[in-house]
Amino acid sequence: MNDAMGIGLLGCGVVGSGVARLLLEKSDRLASRAGRPLVLRRVAVRDLHKERPVELPRSMVTIDPIAVIRDPDIQVVVELIGGVTDARQYVLEALTAGKHVVTANKALLAQHGAEVFECARKHERTVAFEASVAGGVPIIAAVSQSLAANQITSIQGILNGTSNFILTAMAEQGQCYEDALREAQKLGYAEADPTLDVDGGDAAHKLAILAQIAFGIAVPFAAITRRGITDLHAMDLRFADELGYTIKLLAEAWLDGKQVALHVEPVLLRKTDMLAQVRGAFNAIQVVGDVVGETLYQGPGAGMMPTASAVVADLIDLAVGRAQRTFQSLKLWSATNTGFTMQSPMEVRSRFYLRLLVEDRPGVLADICKALAKEEISISSVIQHEALDEQEGEVVPLVIMTHSAPTGNFLKALRHIDAQKSISAPAVYYAIAD
Repeated sequence: MNDAMGIGLLGCGVVGSGVARLLLEKSDRLASRAGRPLVLRRVAVRDLHKERPVELPRSMVTIDPIAVIRDPDIQVVVELIGGVTDARQYVLEALTAGKHVVTANKALLAQHGAEVFECARKHERTVAFEASVAGGVPIIAAVSQSLAANQITSIQGILNGTSNFILTAMAEQGQCYEDALREAQKLGYAEADPTLDVDGGDAAHKLAILAQIAFGIAVPFAAITRRGITDLHAMDLRFADELGYTIKLLAEAWLDGKQVALHVEPVLLRKTDMLAQVRGAFNAIQVVGDVVGETLYQGPGAGMMPTASAVVADLIDLAVGRAQRTFQSLKLWSATNTGFTMQSPMEVRSRFYLRLLVEDRPGVLADICKALAKEEISISSVIQHEALDEQEGEVVPLVIMTHSAPTGNFLKALRHIDAQKSISAPAVYYAIAD
């Protein structure tokens, strides 16, 4: 075999421990597939005395990330510390020092991808990041390599396992959001502070990376329309079910001519849709190419060993030399003009689910229909559950399914509807992925 590839690990939390375990316990298998030994030489941690699920030689562990980066026996630095500020510093230092970098840090790439990749090109190094989007699901390789003959036309993804676990519990067990979140935290699927998962931020970071690979556009995080699941009511899951749909937090990108539309939000999917059947903490991504048609990738999107699997796969690719060739050819986050631009969210066309709490009296439905018609929005179906008694003026839920319309027109109609005196609460709406 050729000379060993020395590896330095920054961070030894959940994923870092999994990577270390693979490198230490499966060294013969990995060496066989990489063509040379993959040797873990040093590990930087915050706390030397913290117990970890992997046993590391004391001489290997340090609290100094720079010492790892500057070690002459290390050719690849694996960044798994999370966050953005420190991670950015260490990744740039590693590239400048002539090291290749493997990272699972989606926030870093989404916010500083151009800077990181330009630094890598300047120093003729490679950044590999398969683990940054869907954990153990090899979506980066699929889009960038396996589907290279295609122009990607759309991406629909369940990219956050925490949110999908919560929505599954709400839909199948009838739990409220708060109870489902507590269960997710108890099982280790959700952090103590789950904000980035449930507000769509995590999925938006991942979508920005996929948009760069599929369409060559650098998307500012703030430019991605984003709604989370914290306000999702069990009532809407129930009504969606009655109509033959389920609700999933989707990260979506689709091509309309030369414009790319992006959003992360709860969306109604028909129960027969493949993504609608993805349960629990799993991730799934449906990618449509103009040559291959529809493809689907599914698997565990987080966790120690699934994510470690993707990280170590990148290490093998670096050892073999595949990652370097792919990095050079893709020219990600470069000034290359693909001709694609971002579409205004207001121009995106969709069908919509609209749920209102209205007074049960004559003329209310006519006023709502008038507001929709004024913005040229036609109605596909209406469901109004009967009042509990015959008393006029009782508040009842009204569900309207629209035909396709520009989002801007729909939101304008909503402002008029919400202003009507017969509406007792702000309108609730979600896009329909038909």
